Amino acid sequence: MKETIVLYPAPALGHLVSMVELGKLILQHHSHYSITILIPTTPWEDGTTISSYINKIKLSLSFHFHHLPTPNLSISPNSKTQTRVGNAFEFMRSNIPNVLHALKTISLTSTIPSLITSSVQDSYDPNIPTYYYFTSCASTLATFLYLPILHTQTTKSFKDLPSTIFHIPGLPPITASHLPEPILDRDHQAYHDFLNFGACLPKSNGIIVNTFESLEPRAIKAITDGDCTSPILTPTIYCVGPVIADAEDRIGNSSNSLDCLTWLNTQPSKSVVFLCFGSKGAHSTSQLREIAIGLERSNQRFLWVVKNPPPNTLEEPNLELLLPNGFLERTKEMGLVVKSWAPQASVLRHQSVGGFVTHCGWNSVVEAVSAGVPMVAWPLYAEQRLNSVVLVEEMKVGIAIAIDDDGWVRGDEIERCLRELMGSRKGEEVRKRSEEMRVMASEAWMVGGGGGGSSLAAFSNLVASWSSNHSKG
Repeated sequence: MKETIVLYPAPALGHLVSMVELGKLILQHHSHYSITILIPTTPWEDGTTISSYINKIKLSLSFHFHHLPTPNLSISPNSKTQTRVGNAFEFMRSNIPNVLHALKTISLTSTIPSLITSSVQDSYDPNIPTYYYFTSCASTLATFLYLPILHTQTTKSFKDLPSTIFHIPGLPPITASHLPEPILDRDHQAYHDFLNFGACLPKSNGIIVNTFESLEPRAIKAITDGDCTSPILTPTIYCVGPVIADAEDRIGNSSNSLDCLTWLNTQPSKSVVFLCFGSKGAHSTSQLREIAIGLERSNQRFLWVVKNPPPNTLEEPNLELLLPNGFLERTKEMGLVVKSWAPQASVLRHQSVGGFVTHCGWNSVVEAVSAGVPMVAWPLYAEQRLNSVVLVEEMKVGIAIAIDDDGWVRGDEIERCLRELMGSRKGEEVRKRSEEMRVMASEAWMVGGGGGGSSLAAFSNLVASWSSNHSKG
């Protein structure tokens, strides 16, 4: 029988993209495996974008996609982050019977050496080794692994401890303001979902992380040494990064791609600041205008991706209405504003790009690190505030932007950060560190690389563990 690696992403396009890239990595090095991806179908999300992405992937890859039925749930999206997270966890729990049925069906014609999932629950099938693919950084993983221990150290919610300094193994000291919003209130179901998440992770056969040892040595060592889960043993951590999505596989406007790269070809080396806030990162009209003010005053060359403000973020933005009067005309010699989307990985690799204003989504951070581009950290949601602290204070590849309590960033602060990144001694130090990280990222997958080929070795150990599990079975 053929051997099939089953990948099951959590219900979001970003998780699916990460799983596809992991699947590519597996086939690239071990083509005898078959890859089947289980596609969750949520009751609240338009599947058009995901379907378009899958159809594009099918043109170039021999993946099998198994669409799971929609669980019978009486939940709907809600504007509150905790409720959206709670809905997602409830969906994943309700989807377990569908996953088990799919695994049983696949096992009729294949042996399954491993199930790799980013939808963590207790073991789906005790007869199939289950690995968790953690799609953020090792530092955030350390935080979630340590959460059950933090839970025992206080009876208060983190939101009620604003001045408390938390010491999580492998991380710089952090405060509650750096923690993901869903875990701030211990009276909310989302907190307990993540508490269970942290308790479930050590029960897996291993945890795969899109990072590399030279990027997060302290966090990786803390996890590996068991400092985050003591006295519970931590499973093996496989740091296989950087894993980056191919630009041609992304869903976006091809004319935007051509416009961006053509314009960048005319700019001096490392002179352009790239501003892009991810697939879900959209600003209000007033914040967009403040960004425009900061850009114009900074006198820096820029490439800026503008999304339509919430709630209609998928609509094409009207730049003339959204941006300050005359902004596009006044800055046409120094900048380019594109609507909705740009080929981020390709832009970051372009020789003209010298800085990146980012929302600190982990995939974006990995792309910037791999390209050697220093960052201005502007976190928006999820675990991005924690990522921001790590990339600024631990990795030292970015500069933090000052964000008001209500999430507002002033134009003069944007101007300050851009000038500091592109023209100061501190900016030069961050740039030098970013270039060092670029080299280390490349070496992580080299045989005998300066980083010892750490990611290549981890990936080889991961695949070897599948054979070991199979022989034990």
